[in-house]
Amino acid sequence: MTDATSPPTVPHGIPAVEAAAHTPERLEPEVLLITGMSGAGRTRAASVLEDLDWFVVDNLPPMMIVPLVDLMTRAGSAVEQLAVVVDVRGRQYFAELANALEHLRAAGVQYRILYLDASDAELVRRFEAVRRPHPLQGDGRILDGIAEERRALAAIAERADTVIDTSTLSVHDLAREVRAVVADGAPEVLRVNVVAFGFKYGLPLDADHVVDVRFLANPYWIGELRHLTGRDTPVRDYVLSRPGARLFVDRYVAALEPVLSGYLQEEKRYATIAVGCTGGKHRSVAIAEEVASRLRTQGLRVTVTARDLGKE
Repeated sequence: MTDATSPPTVPHGIPAVEAAAHTPERLEPEVLLITGMSGAGRTRAASVLEDLDWFVVDNLPPMMIVPLVDLMTRAGSAVEQLAVVVDVRGRQYFAELANALEHLRAAGVQYRILYLDASDAELVRRFEAVRRPHPLQGDGRILDGIAEERRALAAIAERADTVIDTSTLSVHDLAREVRAVVADGAPEVLRVNVVAFGFKYGLPLDADHVVDVRFLANPYWIGELRHLTGRDTPVRDYVLSRPGARLFVDRYVAALEPVLSGYLQEEKRYATIAVGCTGGKHRSVAIAEEVASRLRTQGLRVTVTARDLGKE
């Protein structure tokens, strides 16, 4: 039994402010609710956010939104950006969405709603292209399912902060629109992995670019360097002092600039550059580290992997 002073409750009767007495103060993360018409691009939108390091939960029953947000937004949580995809696939629970959103407001959680839509004709075309039924059509036509879904989503569509009509958008156009919705003013950054490898062990399967640095003298044949790797200063200095080494790095990094810029334009967010020598221990590692260092000065997010270190 409760009175007028009882705190608001979340689904399942959990007090919305109960955690405040037992857990640290909340952070102020971003919370984004993604919903909209089936076939309008929710899956693509979720993938874009995952690529931007958002924590994404797909097809979450609405009664689970408040507990999830509470868990993910507590102080000490590593989650700073949370996106939840809610749609009529869980239609037996969808009616509880409005109640869940009201509880978030009552708990002081700020959120945004991104609604994806498309014309009926385009939605029919997409469902026919993949030869799948609309989740609400039952024994009827695809159009019947679309009409039923529009009725179910009418209220949440009116509350949406952003509506994206994907009728004429390509997957790349949609990605750009989603990025614009969550943009904080920071420039988009390509993630680059520079892999040092040995040709004797085979090419990296995921390489976008492969370069061969076996034209440089091999430190392996110098006794005091043989047991070291390209990450050790003596080997690095030796490799980079060889004729043509620094010139190669200068020109290769310059050649990569329009390529990596083009990747961003084409919505490719990851690139793998493979640098190979014979065994993947000396020359390739030293050059890979130097290439990575140059790319970082251009504002790229770069990691270096020495795939074959430790192999005989």
